[in-house]
Amino acid sequence: MTGSDARVGDLDERTVLAHILDRVGPTGALLGPGDDAAVLAAPGGRIVASVDTLVHGPDFRTAWTDGFSLGWKAAAVNLADIAAMGARPTSLLVALAMPPETTLGEVGAIADGLRAACAELAPGCAVDGGDLAVSDTLTVAVTALGVLEGSGPVTRSGARDGDVLAVSGRLGPAARGLSLLFERFRDGAGRPIPPRTADLTADERGDLDAQLRPRPPIADGRRAAEAGATAMMDVSDGLLLDAARMARASSVTLDIDSAALGGDASTALTGGEDHALLATFPAGVRLPGSFAAIGRVREGAAPGVLVDGEEPRGRGGWDPYQDWDRGRG
Repeated sequence: MTGSDARVGDLDERTVLAHILDRVGPTGALLGPGDDAAVLAAPGGRIVASVDTLVHGPDFRTAWTDGFSLGWKAAAVNLADIAAMGARPTSLLVALAMPPETTLGEVGAIADGLRAACAELAPGCAVDGGDLAVSDTLTVAVTALGVLEGSGPVTRSGARDGDVLAVSGRLGPAARGLSLLFERFRDGAGRPIPPRTADLTADERGDLDAQLRPRPPIADGRRAAEAGATAMMDVSDGLLLDAARMARASSVTLDIDSAALGGDASTALTGGEDHALLATFPAGVRLPGSFAAIGRVREGAAPGVLVDGEEPRGRGGWDPYQDWDRGRG
């Protein structure tokens, strides 16, 4: 039986792989899936590469997400890392480690999500290969590749005194969506239960969607590079924490204007997983795409982050080693 209810533990690798390849769509690679490695064309001779892993438990819960959303998010978070370097995403390599009871329908839904995210967020990018394994814990690992198209990479270390600090993308909705899941969709024993979107307001549904299916402004990565961005990074772990990383790399102080973050500035500062792009631009440069100014760069005795000219209280954000068990249920 090879219908959607078939379990991967009852099938062979070839059948499962064929089911995925039928769904992720055509490839633009010189040599795509089916060999030991993909062969990719690289304009300019430079490839940008990144990898990210989503593990059931600390990164997602199957009770809260479906296969399509999981595939979408796995693609989106990796596409954002490539965009944050000022590159255009071109290829994903996906490794799935699945429990034997995972159904073929669930595998297909993950593949559908991967394809849909690439089509919407980074047209021209495709799944060009990967690996399958059996595991007690559902895990999705994605390697993303991109090209610079004639410009150099935009790193975290180029911010300079006088630059404008700007962000593209929303800050806060994904964190509110995660809080919603923990507060409203657990049983009496604290175990996750499927969310009932009918019970949510339109704003709450939007926050939940931002958590489960983030939509990073991928195209703005290239726009920022072309506009002369001096530094850039993906905001995945919270604005305060990620801005501090940029400040240390650039040996500067980033002064954030909380009023520029909107009404829920606290969540915008400490929440994560929206995968917005944080960048600095020389003063006077017209900000590209959806970038909006949220502060400025200045010299400081020690690199760091200020909010309205003052040091913020607490670290904020998400550190996978310090916070891996936060809110586990």
